[in-house]
Amino acid sequence: MTASAAAEVTAPIEKPEQEPSIAKASGSMAVATLISRVTGFGWRLGLTVLLGISATQDAYNLANTFPNMIYELFVGNVLSSVIIPVLVRARVEDEDEGQAYTQRLVTMGTVMLLVVTVLAVALAPVLTATFTNSDFKRPELVTAFSYLVLPEILFYGVSALFSAILNAQNIFKAPAWAPVANNLIMFGTLAAYVVVPGNPDLNPFHMTDAKFLVLGIGSTLGVAAQALVLVPALLRSGFALRWRWGWDRRIGEFGGLMLWAFGYVAVSQVTMWAISKVATGATDGSLSIFLQSWNLLQVPYGVLGVSLLTAIMPKMSRAAAEGDNGAVLDYLSQGSRLSAVLLVPISGVLTVLGPAVGVGLFGWRQQGDGPFQLGLGLTASAFLLLPYAITLLQLRVFYAFNDARTPTVLRTIMVVFQVPATFACVLLPTNLVIFGICCVNGLSYVLGMVIGELWLRRRFGKLGSRRVVKTYVKTAVSSVWGAAAALGVALAVNHFVPNGIHHVLGAWLALVIGGLVGLACAFGMMTLLRVSEMQPALNRITRFVRR
Repeated sequence: MTASAAAEVTAPIEKPEQEPSIAKASGSMAVATLISRVTGFGWRLGLTVLLGISATQDAYNLANTFPNMIYELFVGNVLSSVIIPVLVRARVEDEDEGQAYTQRLVTMGTVMLLVVTVLAVALAPVLTATFTNSDFKRPELVTAFSYLVLPEILFYGVSALFSAILNAQNIFKAPAWAPVANNLIMFGTLAAYVVVPGNPDLNPFHMTDAKFLVLGIGSTLGVAAQALVLVPALLRSGFALRWRWGWDRRIGEFGGLMLWAFGYVAVSQVTMWAISKVATGATDGSLSIFLQSWNLLQVPYGVLGVSLLTAIMPKMSRAAAEGDNGAVLDYLSQGSRLSAVLLVPISGVLTVLGPAVGVGLFGWRQQGDGPFQLGLGLTASAFLLLPYAITLLQLRVFYAFNDARTPTVLRTIMVVFQVPATFACVLLPTNLVIFGICCVNGLSYVLGMVIGELWLRRRFGKLGSRRVVKTYVKTAVSSVWGAAAALGVALAVNHFVPNGIHHVLGAWLALVIGGLVGLACAFGMMTLLRVSEMQPALNRITRFVRR
């Protein structure tokens, strides 16, 4: 090794003078996350307007789901959760603050991602056959889109690696803003889709169709931009971005963790397989209804939940590395209570106003009852917001202690419940199948939250759950009042406005007025019930509004 290379390795990574508090760190991410989620939903809304709630959009969504579900279920949640504790420990233990070890992980991870990407592209027809029902009308379009979008796996993975390195150093802004680059390119892609020649619904389909090529290639370019925009922040952090080959005994330990992470991936894909099989055999657009309702729920969760969990993870990992179990459990309790205060009122309002959301966003151009059905999908699944957030928070506790086995076993239990329950939805009338799928998906996270609580109790003893449960009860009672108020507004709109929430004007009136009144009533009731977490939650919202 040359002297300059040695100096490059041993040069310490610049640390912030003081770690930001959870509230400050999560608050600083909230604006970026909001813009990311809103712009992300914006281009998906544009896609639905252009393609309609149809088999064509189902084909694009299913193909784009292949790399996305690897990101969301593996790279986004699992890899980040596994790698951040490892990187934090290396920064604590190594003289070079883990830089050489991190470089080896990036090198190994990039090569593995490249291999997985090549295999996935080669197996695109197999993926289509595996995830579609024999009654689905456009399987050839799924395969064609898959060839163009599966390279996103590499870029999603590199983006997650870079984000984990930055988050381990308590640098959150750049990873939070990175998806905006993807979304902006997708807006440009949709604009190009409109102006290039061809049939908008890609029927009949040809591989040389300009609209097809623009939509597929543009989707992959957006994800590539999401990874590339992190490079300047990575270099400013002091990390030397370079290939580093060689072995470190801890890579073997990390590999053991990742084997369990791959197990998590495998069982999770079984769930997506069941959902896509059942949904593509139901009415046209059913898969899009499920995915769009999921995307809608990701807006409040992304702004309020992801930013909170991202800020907690490095602190929880550092406490675990120092053997401070009490601090880890304190972070778990704090995250659980804040999640309830922020997310449960939104779940209540969305449950009541789901149809208004669907019609208000998609009904201005989409014909038929597709937008209303999409809104009902949101109603059927809105209750999952808190169980989803708490389950992911519980998994982060295990990952903080370098335990990747327990999350995989927990996920397996959820899948064992969800897969047969999803297939049982075919017993419902065809037009109700998708709502059953949405409900079952939410119930699986309720099950995961309960089992995760029992598992944590078994390992750590008392968790201080009494305070958490007390907060849950108060927020639930408050949210029922808020939902009732929102329902009252929706009923008034149905009575006084022609066609009520089935018309775009009525839907927006119910959504805006009902949403504001419902949330005001929910938070007002929490104030009367003296929910102690109200003040930090309001402070966080106030800082967010100021930003």
